[in-house]
Amino acid sequence: MFTGLVEEVGVLESIQGNEQASRLVIRAQQVLEGVKLGDSISVNGICLTVTSYTNRQFSVDVMPETMNKTSLRQLRSGQRLNLERAMRLGDRFGGHIVSGHVDGTGMVASREVNANAVVFRMEATPQLLKYVIVRGSICIDGISLTVVDVNDIGFTVSIIPHTLANTSLADRRPGDLVNLETDVIGKYVERLLGYQKHGDPEKSGGLSLAFLQENGFA
Repeated sequence: MFTGLVEEVGVLESIQGNEQASRLVIRAQQVLEGVKLGDSISVNGICLTVTSYTNRQFSVDVMPETMNKTSLRQLRSGQRLNLERAMRLGDRFGGHIVSGHVDGTGMVASREVNANAVVFRMEATPQLLKYVIVRGSICIDGISLTVVDVNDIGFTVSIIPHTLANTSLADRRPGDLVNLETDVIGKYVERLLGYQKHGDPEKSGGLSLAFLQENGFA
């Protein structure tokens, strides 16, 4: 589990393999403190496993499923990456619940300065947007952010100077892909209520909207 608070911006040193399966070598410093083989590190919002490391870099293996569902397939050597170690029990929870399991990719549609902030509009599929709500949480490339508004084709987030200066979001321009993870709570509620997901009808579970209303929860 992660919080969406980026600890460090690393740099992709090399990519070994191809667009289907790769090994990434990432230069870093802070996230290597106390690292062990098999530890989980969020790389641009994707939970990946450390397979080797030195005092200045670590490697992760990326399987075809991950390459196909995330922006990793567009990575290039030298690109900056948002890094976060898995949360430890007892740590302060400053962001929101982030699993590191990316739901899909979005695209930067526009980027505009608004006083001391930069407003990004992201385009995404209806399958992802149904979980996005105004003033709700969303994880973009591993960054916990608050949704400003949402419509049928996308949503906006407003980025403060600190976040822009300390994450790779500063590098994102219109047309770039970003990894999106929506709020996990909404996905679990949907499944429990027996709603449709990805076009396949779910069997109704023991929890229903009527049950929640009858017991004062809705």
